[in-house]
Amino acid sequence: MIGRLNGKLIEKNPTDLLIECGGVGYEVKISLNTFTSLSDNESICIYTKLIVREDAQILYGFNSKEEREMFNQLISVSGIGPNTAMIMLSSLTPTEIAHAIQSENVTLIQSVKGIGAKTAQRVIVDLKGKSMIVESSVENITEKSNTIHFDALSALVSLGFDKRAAEKALNKANVENATLESLIKEALKVL
Repeated sequence: MIGRLNGKLIEKNPTDLLIECGGVGYEVKISLNTFTSLSDNESICIYTKLIVREDAQILYGFNSKEEREMFNQLISVSGIGPNTAMIMLSSLTPTEIAHAIQSENVTLIQSVKGIGAKTAQRVIVDLKGKSMIVESSVENITEKSNTIHFDALSALVSLGFDKRAAEKALNKANVENATLESLIKEALKVL
């Protein structure tokens, strides 16, 4: 199995990368979360999961071990294939998915394109007992504004607002040195 690639970034697209390692170019499928977290540096290190099918061998890449672990847990659910798992990881962060599973938030999981009510419930039932990765990344812990933004987004989503609409409202309402409460209030005015 190929568990990690460390090499030269040749090409970067929202859905895939081309990484040269030892003279071989590896095409790697990625989520939007991974795409946005990667810099344009020439040198890259990415965690991978190789899926072998009858008609293809596809390498999926992740910026963190936590995202790769969430991918592995998602594809273990009946009805969730690698492509659906990548769509979920493009729409929600691994932490958001873990929180949605632990809090049994069917609506949030169902908000992902292609996920119906039954599939969302199956994800919760199958993964609720498993150990989920719910820790935020180091940069989210050290940057107060990122933590407040994430908490405000989680609060708005739990109130029933669409994630994308809530994100837009938070970006419009982004007040300098805002507290969690003031940021949520400003976002609610926009919504």
